[in-house]
Order: sequence, then C-alpha cells, then structure tokens
Amino acid sequence: MSEPLIRTVGLQKSYGGDTRVDVLRGIDLAIEAGERIAIVGESGAGKSTLLHILGALDVPTAGKVFFGGTDLGALDEAALAAFRNTQIGFIFQFHHLLPDFTALENVMMPALIRGVSRAEAEALARPVLEHVGLADRLQHRPGELSGGEQQRVAVARAVVLGPKAVLADEPTGNLDQHTGEGVAQLLLDMNRSHGLTLVIVTHSTRLAGQMNRTLELRDGRLC
Repeated sequence: MSEPLIRTVGLQKSYGGDTRVDVLRGIDLAIEAGERIAIVGESGAGKSTLLHILGALDVPTAGKVFFGGTDLGALDEAALAAFRNTQIGFIFQFHHLLPDFTALENVMMPALIRGVSRAEAEALARPVLEHVGLADRLQHRPGELSGGEQQRVAVARAVVLGPKAVLADEPTGNLDQHTGEGVAQLLLDMNRSHGLTLVIVTHSTRLAGQMNRTLELRDGRLC
C-alpha cells in the first residue's frame, strides 16, 4: 500500500506545567492524497492546534507527523520553512492579507519568498486570481475588497505554488452564508480539478457534509 499523504502517529500536545492541559491525546490519523477531510468539535477542543501541527506551524509534545513519508520532526527550521512554502497552503478565518499590498502582490508573496523573480511571481499569480474570479480586482488593496473577495485572495495565495494540501481553519466562518458557500465551492472545485487535498476545520455542518470524511475532535481524540 502507498504511504498516505499525511500521517500522524501518537500525536500529543500539552500546555502548562503544574496545571498541564492535554489538548491532543495520542492521535493516529491517515489522510490520502486528494481526500477532503472535515475536522469538527466544540470551541477549544484543539482543532486549530491539530491543524497547525499538521502544517508544521506548531510542534507536538509527543508523537510524529509524516508528510509524503517524510518525518517533519526530523527537519531543521530551514527545511520546515521550505516545506511550508511549497507543500502546504494555509487559509484562515481572518484573511491575514498584507494591507499595503494589492491583491496581486499578496498572491505573489509566496513565490517571492521562494526566491523567484517578480515577473515570474506575477505570471504565477495572475491566472490564479483570474481563476477565483478576481481578474478585475488585481490592483485593489484588501481594504478596497469585500470580505468574500478578500477570502478569495487568501485562497489564491494558498494555492499559487501548487501545494499538495490546503489546511483551512474556518475558511467560511467570517462570511455570510451566500459568500461562504461560494468560497467553499471554490475549494471543492480545486479539489476535484487538481486533486488538491483539503483538511478543513469548520463549524459548518453544510461544509462538513461536502467532505469525504468528517472527524470529531473530542476530549483530545478523533472519533
């Protein structure tokens, strides 16, 4: 059998000393390439913590995370930064766009961080923004865009370098129903057309229902 794209073994995460809080308690998880996974659970259950560990934004207290068979815990900081830049796309509830840069420049940023030329970065970013329906908004700054348009910029930024997986933390949670459904459909279309693996933390039962699997995080464990 082939190695899952993402696999965790005995994943644990704890905070504090004498008053230690165990957020994740021995999670074993396998996610195949191209899957759509929803992670649900009550607020404070540790869903975002799990997502951040899967994307190497945080480190576990114990256990391992493998991505394409590579043990992320064995990588140094430079290798982890390269991994985050090339293999994973991140989408958050609040867009985290750079306010002084245009939509086009925000989407170019991952490529510029990789070290490609500005012309190459723009050549990568333009068609992705066109794909998400923002061809006429390239030169607008975030403050000149609606919430839905800002989230579409965030989606474009997440996928501009062709990552293998997108990790999304409440990607529709700050949007009205109609706009949120449009952003969700955009992610689903990219999953179907490009085989993009999606791992989405959400409170939306509608969005969760469109995934291949829904996993509930409860008492530090997935069920």
